[in-house]
Amino acid sequence: MLVKTYGSAVFGIQAITVTVEVYMDTGIQFFMVGLPDNAVKESHQRIESALRNNGYRIPGKKIIINMAPADIRKEGSSYDLTIAIGILAANEIIKTTRLEQYMIMGELSLDGGLLPIKGALPIAIEAQKRGFKGILIPMQNAQEAAIVADLEVYGIEKIADVIAFFNGTAELPRARMHDSADFDRLMLQYEYDFSDVRGQENIKRALEIAAAGGHNVILIGPPGAGKTMLAKRLPSILPPLNLQEAVETTKIHSVAGKLGNNRSLVSIRPFRAPHHTVSNMALVGGGSIPQPGEISMAHNGVLFLDELPEFKRTVLEVLRQPMEDRVVTISRAKMTLEYPASFMLVAAMNPCPCGFYNHPTQDCQCGAGEVKKYINRISGPLFDRIDIHVEVVPVDFKKLSDSRPSEHSDQIRARVIAARHIQEKRFEGLTGIYCNSQLPSNMLHQVCNIGETGNQLLKTAMDKLGLSARAYDRILKVSRTIADLDQCDGIKLEHLAEAINYRSLDRDNWGR
Repeated sequence: MLVKTYGSAVFGIQAITVTVEVYMDTGIQFFMVGLPDNAVKESHQRIESALRNNGYRIPGKKIIINMAPADIRKEGSSYDLTIAIGILAANEIIKTTRLEQYMIMGELSLDGGLLPIKGALPIAIEAQKRGFKGILIPMQNAQEAAIVADLEVYGIEKIADVIAFFNGTAELPRARMHDSADFDRLMLQYEYDFSDVRGQENIKRALEIAAAGGHNVILIGPPGAGKTMLAKRLPSILPPLNLQEAVETTKIHSVAGKLGNNRSLVSIRPFRAPHHTVSNMALVGGGSIPQPGEISMAHNGVLFLDELPEFKRTVLEVLRQPMEDRVVTISRAKMTLEYPASFMLVAAMNPCPCGFYNHPTQDCQCGAGEVKKYINRISGPLFDRIDIHVEVVPVDFKKLSDSRPSEHSDQIRARVIAARHIQEKRFEGLTGIYCNSQLPSNMLHQVCNIGETGNQLLKTAMDKLGLSARAYDRILKVSRTIADLDQCDGIKLEHLAEAINYRSLDRDNWGR
């Protein structure tokens, strides 16, 4: 007897439908074909134990299992439940015509319980797209899959529940997405707030501009000046995730297995802070079974690189293309995958090896040329891609001991959101452009008109600072963001001057 059940394979953040064909005939052999990897092949033992512990058994017959399409490699343990239900249906233990209406995925434990899987959200989206009535997945993934509209999602705790469901002897509770009010409440809950910061008003201003325009920023200052503290608070002033961004972010975290059990949509913008020992592959993604890296996990959020010069040069250089394209492409012999990587880069570093170059009270102990050598660990092309350079100086005792509350993140966020609304209206109808940092070069002079006086000011600054053409573009984009924060239609000279000031720590001028 031939029976078909349906599962799904995840590639990148997309899924494709996998048809599991189970054919049973006289004999005693067991065959599994369709490019299964070792984890899939080992499902035979897991299925056998799970069925025996629930009062069933794999029949002593010839069983052929084909996983179509047969030219795509099937990886992982998520097909256990799909195969087990197919075997039971082929042996007529499950008698139903409803198998074709449902996609079934789940890893079996030896006692028949269901363990969580990766990529439940992309799988549910694929099921809805292919016209399946519903999906049966482990209970821990049910809230995640319930995001998809017009799809019946059932969370399963053990294989006996699935058998009873298809035989019509029991009903399963349908998973429901959390109330939208819960999502709205959670997306404004942040661990850190700018009200905790004393002093550093110029740094807060720079981060507000960065948040308003989606600009990359680097903080340079001595140890203990507050660089990491400030960076951790940046997500609290970014605009809340919209539904599309939340779904995109959730898909990436789901595929990576980082979403957590019983989680629904990701409600706040990601903040990823990899250690400086991170490898190229861990940062951009990859592996024999390609997985998203830190830059994709930071999609729609912040990637924070602390102690930037301590990262390996090769690791930093792989950031350059994703920072421009906002996507990372991972190529293998038989496949090419794309992961979104639209992130804000926030970097922090000491100004020199000892950390006290340009310190107001302590002397730098570094020898001649060491400061320049230290800053040269970061390449010019990478520095060019960072829009805002800010020097962080220590806060004096008077400001540290001031008990008056500082401006709260929600007040700053309100100004950022207002500036983003201006940009949304400006770029309405343009695909893939949502903020000033994403402004293409062919629109630059149309959107960032600075007039003859502004051109002369910018020419003088470029000659004096030795800035590149890319830095010229960055200055114009930052000045446009500053004007948006001031609710100005045009870019004024003071907006341009402030933007130029944020390039004053460029590598060609630092440490001279």
